Amino acid sequence: MLDSVHFIFLVFLGMLSLVLVMIMIVIIYSIYQYRLSIRVSGWSEIINKKITKVIVYEDDDESADHDFVEANKNSLFRNLFLQKLVASEKKISGAAKDKIKHLFEQYKLQDDALKKLSQKKNHLIAGGIQELTAMNVQASLPEISKFLTHPSPQVYQEAQYALVSFRGFEGLHYLDTIQSVISEWQQLRLLSSITHIPENSDGLINGWLKSSNDSVVIFMLKLIRKFRILSVYSMVTDLMAHASTEVRVETVQTLLSLENFSTITYFIEAYPNQPIEVQFEILKAIKSSGDKRSLIFLKNQLLNSTESAVKVYTAEVLFSLGQQEFLELIIQDEASSEELIKIIKHALQEKI
Repeated sequence: MLDSVHFIFLVFLGMLSLVLVMIMIVIIYSIYQYRLSIRVSGWSEIINKKITKVIVYEDDDESADHDFVEANKNSLFRNLFLQKLVASEKKISGAAKDKIKHLFEQYKLQDDALKKLSQKKNHLIAGGIQELTAMNVQASLPEISKFLTHPSPQVYQEAQYALVSFRGFEGLHYLDTIQSVISEWQQLRLLSSITHIPENSDGLINGWLKSSNDSVVIFMLKLIRKFRILSVYSMVTDLMAHASTEVRVETVQTLLSLENFSTITYFIEAYPNQPIEVQFEILKAIKSSGDKRSLIFLKNQLLNSTESAVKVYTAEVLFSLGQQEFLELIIQDEASSEELIKIIKHALQEKI
């Protein structure tokens, strides 16, 4: 009995000791974090003053910045300095941007950014690529290109953006072999970095429009819309038979942006063979175009479509094309079905 009590006491004492050790560790860590936050706050003030002096007063007398010189010997300070330069570069333009890049080069921060590319943690690698891209370190491109096939989306997306940021349209060569999905956000980033399309690029664009990666095709369609590349019109029409409904929807939007005299006629001919999502996109395109050559088609859809939602939207399109009188005649016609009358009234209740 005494042995059991002694054993329980020892177990309790051991657990109590473990709890105390854990509490001490938490307290020590909290103190460390607090001191670090105070230190970082002081560093931030030093860095902000440095950046302000260079941008506003064009003064960078390093010998007078004793606090900065001493702090710059610390790797954590240099990393914070690098982060603040990148953040500042995104907010400013013109001569001030050049001064930020001059600071980056003067204090050899490209070395710190390049070191991150050899790290194992994905967020550090992505951060390094982002910093080198923001500071336009062209010499780093061969190293950055190695990460195009990295398993982490965080990393390979930054590498993709870097190539396009440095080279524009010519930096899209990785689209030939890319297997991963280009997210909508990534597509917007890439589009914002492409400022012009070189001449004789139709062959490349056509190849990417035939990609087995649907996100590549969708990105190309958005690129075509942005620059209104009329020369690829016939290539785009071929995509109305694409296996992906999403691609077809983007195709309708792109053809509308490249609109010529035959576009609406083409939409009407293609309409019967399209899934409902694409049919709605075609109706939206017709409404946007305001082309009254579509009136016979629209009236036929209103009267004969088996989809109530199509009838409702078609009624709205007809109203937008000035066919209010036609719609009111259908409502008053005794031969009109109760369902059709309700649909038209529902579609126009706020418009008439």
